[in-house]
Amino acid sequence: MGGIDVLVEGGNWGFGSADAPGLARKAAEAALAAADARGGLAILLADDARLAELNAAFRSKVGPTNVLSFPAPANPGGWLGDVALAFETCRGEAEAQDKRFEHHLQHLVAHGVLHLVGYDHETDEEAAEMEGLETEILAGLGAPDPYAAERGDHGQS
Repeated sequence: MGGIDVLVEGGNWGFGSADAPGLARKAAEAALAAADARGGLAILLADDARLAELNAAFRSKVGPTNVLSFPAPANPGGWLGDVALAFETCRGEAEAQDKRFEHHLQHLVAHGVLHLVGYDHETDEEAAEMEGLETEILAGLGAPDPYAAERGDHGQS
């Protein structure tokens, strides 16, 4: 089983000139290729209210978050799981971090997909590996290093 399904459920994902479903699909494909992974997944582009519901139901946390990943248990069909993003939070973060919305969207999708295939950032070593792969993925999509500002680099993203 393969394929990437993108569902737009809420939020103004057409913000600016963004083709959010297309950008999300490309980022997911790039993340799977970089991780040498195969399988199907779904991406939900929703609003903050929906992500707050999911965050409460599955993580017992109050309020929205930018991205949630729901890895599927091992299955013969190769389904990897689901990724959900909150529009208002994503847009607000992009603006606060002086990043293009499209680049931030693709970064969050790549981040979520990497979680589906087993990457994590619980330790410094895991974080360094995952961030390096995310930077590589974004570069391949024509987006700048999403962690440049955190390191004190002054590249525009």
